[in-house]
Amino acid sequence: MSRLDPLFAPRGIAVVGASRDPAKLGAVMARSLRGFPGTVVGVNPRDVDPAAARYAGVAEAAAAAGPIDLAVLCVPAAVSADALADAAAGGARAVLVCSGGYAEAGGPGVTYQRELVAAAADAGVVLLGPNTSGFLDPARALTATFVPGAATVPPGPVAVVAASGGVNHALAFLLAEAGLGVSLAVGLGNAVDVDAADVLRHLAADDRTRVVALHVESVGDGPALVGAVRAVSARVPVVALVVGRNDVAEFARSHTGALATSWRTTRAALRSAGAVLVDDERALVDAVTALSVLRLPPAAAPAVGVVTAQAGPGLLHVDGLRGRGVPVPAFSAATRQRLGELLPPLTFQANPVDTGRPGPGFGAVLTAVACDPGIDLVSAYALSEPDALDLPAAVDPAAGPLVIGLGGPPGQLWPQRQVLRDLGVPSLTSPAALTTAVVALVEDARAQARTSTARLPTLAVDLPSRELDEDAAKTLLGRLGIATPPRRACADRAGAHRALTELPGPLAVKLLDARVTHKSDVGGVHLGVRDAAELDAALDALEAVGARRFLLESMAPPGVDLLAGAARDPVFGPVVLLGLGGVVAEALADVAVAPATVGPAEAGRLADELAGRAVLDGFRGGPVADRAALGTVLVALGGLLRSRPELEAVEINPLRVTADGLVALDAVLTMREEAHDG
Repeated sequence: MSRLDPLFAPRGIAVVGASRDPAKLGAVMARSLRGFPGTVVGVNPRDVDPAAARYAGVAEAAAAAGPIDLAVLCVPAAVSADALADAAAGGARAVLVCSGGYAEAGGPGVTYQRELVAAAADAGVVLLGPNTSGFLDPARALTATFVPGAATVPPGPVAVVAASGGVNHALAFLLAEAGLGVSLAVGLGNAVDVDAADVLRHLAADDRTRVVALHVESVGDGPALVGAVRAVSARVPVVALVVGRNDVAEFARSHTGALATSWRTTRAALRSAGAVLVDDERALVDAVTALSVLRLPPAAAPAVGVVTAQAGPGLLHVDGLRGRGVPVPAFSAATRQRLGELLPPLTFQANPVDTGRPGPGFGAVLTAVACDPGIDLVSAYALSEPDALDLPAAVDPAAGPLVIGLGGPPGQLWPQRQVLRDLGVPSLTSPAALTTAVVALVEDARAQARTSTARLPTLAVDLPSRELDEDAAKTLLGRLGIATPPRRACADRAGAHRALTELPGPLAVKLLDARVTHKSDVGGVHLGVRDAAELDAALDALEAVGARRFLLESMAPPGVDLLAGAARDPVFGPVVLLGLGGVVAEALADVAVAPATVGPAEAGRLADELAGRAVLDGFRGGPVADRAALGTVLVALGGLLRSRPELEAVEINPLRVTADGLVALDAVLTMREEAHDG
């Protein structure tokens, strides 16, 4: 039995704050609950009317009408704690608080919320809210919400878990419009007790739910949310929309900590747990439209065969797929031969296939592409032309997984879409929606294929109880197996001149001070030093900006500079980060993030998430970044952070990609404040 059963599957419900005034919240909620087949009573000690099922308290209501599992509080925030205690005393095991005026309002609302939470804890009841518009379960005719029209949302296979009550209902209505409906739709509000992780764990055992639509605004317990998403996605897909793309935190001393914003980190953590990510509510609906009907088996790189009856929409679709990294490979010789038998000579018979029009042979073309040994999913687009083709009748679901984009008048589309859905074929209404759906199917298959069983290194590396300067940081990197250029740390000018004769030139001459993390900003770096005169000039300039120690280092060969790092996220824990290096990292924030628990293969794939990834693949004759080597570096940095709790962040910037491999040119380690205090 789920902890949330009294909330979502109650035997009886009491509306506390029921009113004769039809405009008041209690009256609206009572009207919403009229269709519930169990007991529904009102509670209002100032307006008792047993004939109208309105009682002085929950205990009196339960004595008269039967067990009350759920109390819906429609009372002012100032009296809600007392109302909750009364409901619990009357037998209620769950409470929904719809009213606002709590912590979100500030001032005395903070105290009201604290009192409400304490009352729920003392009574041992489940608390949803406050400050939420409620939830709905259409199959149970349970509309515990004050939003007009929510009762019109039909039952369906999609569960909605939304931070916002408003978003919860907006998504429920969009899903109804798409012909889907919901199994459960929950708005969390202030989430003082029941949060997203709780609802997800409840849904993990809900056979009515075939896909979950998750809306996230903020996260209080990162590991709990990640664990819940992982548990649910093992059974059904989870599609997540995370709010806050433009919420960039104040820059820390380490770029790594600042670039791993909460939005990036939340998305990375959810993706690692198995969720499919989308960017807006329309994409979320399109994704769950497909995943509520079809789920591909696990695959590292599912390949898509595209069939289109109109070239233009098909090109839009294929362009979108390739832009999202979805493989659209060439067909086998046998498939090309079969397509040549089915289609006129002037049609395009590669991948994509353009049939010219949706004629009688369209179904045979779909089957031929589905039977290609290199294709995992067929994606088709056609305009509805009933006189030319009965598309649902032409589909053979046994041939292989299929998703269809169908354009035309709504009156023609809806009957066809329903028949296709009954056949296990999801259908969308535009090329863009079809692209979103196919990407979601592919990403879900990839997520299933990813494993969290990679053996991560256990590091026994000692750290000093102070900030590490660049030389000490690079010594540590060397112990982790990360290459650095030949170098000498010099305490004076004489030592610097000796190093000049010992190191292969030309040299980089740098200020060596753990307190200066971005040396180029203060004139602390001089490049291309070849002789004693140039060295003296560099040393003069460094001493002028306060240098007392120097680092001389052989300059690395040319290449592409990256930022690689690990940081300690306050919500999700250690994360690793990869981005374009130098000032580009700060200016463009072109970075990719993953939890520090990922294995080398997944860490290396962060390179492919960068907008500037083309420069890592031999752009204009440049070097090619070895993804496996990048993954090894990131896993080592993440392992260091996980192994050493006194370490706040570690950053290599730049990590240069050269023809000879990766080399760390600068490194910064930041200790946690408590490490300094100790």
